[in-house]
Amino acid sequence: MRTALLSTTIWLVSLLVMVSSTQADTSTDFKHLIDQHWAWYLEQSPQTRSYLGDQASADRWDDASLAAHFERDARRGEFLDALADIDTAALDSTDQLNHAMLSRQLNSRRKRHELGLHLMTISMRGGPQQLYTIVEYTPFEDERDYRNWISRLQGVPLVLNQNRELLEEGIIRERVQPRVVMERIPAQLDKVITVNPEDSPFYKPFKSMPQGMNPQTVKELQRAARSAIENQVTPAYVEFREFFVSGYLPASRPNPGVGSLPGGEEIYRFLAQDFTTTSMTPEEIHETGKREVARILREMEVVKKSVGFEGDLHQFNNFLRTSPQFYYDTPEALLEGYLAVSKRIDPELVKLFGLLPRMPYGVKVIPKETAPDTTTAYYMQPAANGSRAGYYYVNLYKPEVRPKFEMEVLTVHEAVPGHHLQIALAQELDNIPMFRKMGSVTAFVEGWALYSERLGYQLGLYKDPYSRYGQLTYDMWRAVRLVVDTGIHYFGWSRREAIDYFLANAGKTETDIVNEIDRYIGWPGQALAYKVGQMKILELRERAMKAQGENFDIRAFHDELLGAGAIPLDALEKRMDAWMSQSPGNNT
Repeated sequence: MRTALLSTTIWLVSLLVMVSSTQADTSTDFKHLIDQHWAWYLEQSPQTRSYLGDQASADRWDDASLAAHFERDARRGEFLDALADIDTAALDSTDQLNHAMLSRQLNSRRKRHELGLHLMTISMRGGPQQLYTIVEYTPFEDERDYRNWISRLQGVPLVLNQNRELLEEGIIRERVQPRVVMERIPAQLDKVITVNPEDSPFYKPFKSMPQGMNPQTVKELQRAARSAIENQVTPAYVEFREFFVSGYLPASRPNPGVGSLPGGEEIYRFLAQDFTTTSMTPEEIHETGKREVARILREMEVVKKSVGFEGDLHQFNNFLRTSPQFYYDTPEALLEGYLAVSKRIDPELVKLFGLLPRMPYGVKVIPKETAPDTTTAYYMQPAANGSRAGYYYVNLYKPEVRPKFEMEVLTVHEAVPGHHLQIALAQELDNIPMFRKMGSVTAFVEGWALYSERLGYQLGLYKDPYSRYGQLTYDMWRAVRLVVDTGIHYFGWSRREAIDYFLANAGKTETDIVNEIDRYIGWPGQALAYKVGQMKILELRERAMKAQGENFDIRAFHDELLGAGAIPLDALEKRMDAWMSQSPGNNT
């Protein structure tokens, strides 16, 4: 009997050792696969490496050719096959999430390629006409950095030809951008076609070179840059512009909605679910947006009455748009206003967060070349290696249309506790791979930033009624997006219908509204992620408060919510449900 028991025990121990060994092998294989994928991703995207602060291939541009797109698509398929061979049951919960997220990312990019979305390579917010913007996150500290940039200048003709190849294929396959947005592109191209090379935005790094550099080297580098711009960059852009105006613009689609393309309904349904990381249909999103618009309108009425304004909301919004008291006179004064708001917020963050990022952020001005076609502000995340801080970029173009009462809510969204706090924290996490640290789940990232706007009340902001109205205006802005984005791309709205709906419900200036609508037209589905993500986070917070009662700790809730980086909303809900069930005072 003892012998049998001993044999059984030995067998069980051996089995456990084998299982443990198998699980360890699976985990090791999976981590190796993640590393392989990340190394490949960086190798095929020199521009991403520059963005991350890695200058190992800073002398090259990404290969934008049709052949390269097909090669990348095939490689993603190989990675998906390898992922399918991994026994996810043998992975721990962290690696199961890593597996799910990498699979989701690869499948998304393969689907985009299948649908031909890579052929619509140009928009008013980016594309080959704005290659020079890479200087904003490329270091220029020594001779090598400048020579790398000269090599990139010499490579501009090839990049433009590759982009032309994509656009021409897009014409053949009926994957073209809307004309109303494309009509902005020639003016953007004109900004990089200069008579004097030193006036080119590509020459910007050579206008302020390191003081310790040898004067002869400085002159040589500047001469080489001028030559590259004059003989390669400018002629290539002249040729590209001629193709764009005579070839692409006439072929661009007259209807603003992606739904007007062959297979357009499938494209939009995919994009809506891809950006929101939900199974919501365009119809459901549209109705959700209308309900949110109605709710926020009621709150706006309360604020309007509190300041004694006797007209309706349309008249109140017009009053806010046209009264000089709400605007700065100069770009310099507007910038000072943004800086002052940022300084007020920073010390208050400890009220709401137990963990704050080590990486600082700064405030920068959106370059004048892109400002007219850019929205109010945006955020640039820190370099992964710590060589560059995060930056909150503000638009100083036409200060007379940038209201003071929106500055607090905008800063909360783009800087802290919005984008910078969330993204910098994610980059500083030790337990997640680089593809997750540097990837972007739009519904989480933008949902968090929009949720953060409401945190302004707990940070001592929005003390005057106009700033409160500014917060509601921004919330309305994102609610309207649900209606107009689906309206344009799924229900066939015209551009004018979308602008009019926006004007009727949001207290933003027409300049901002037109830029916003054109952004949605050129980037279908992306604008849906903000409100959908915010509403999920608010739902989770309400559930946590109900479950934990008096034990609810807002700092602990935020730390847990941000503790895994940016993850899909279904994964976020699962994570927070587990936290709620284990937290003290759970009443469920």
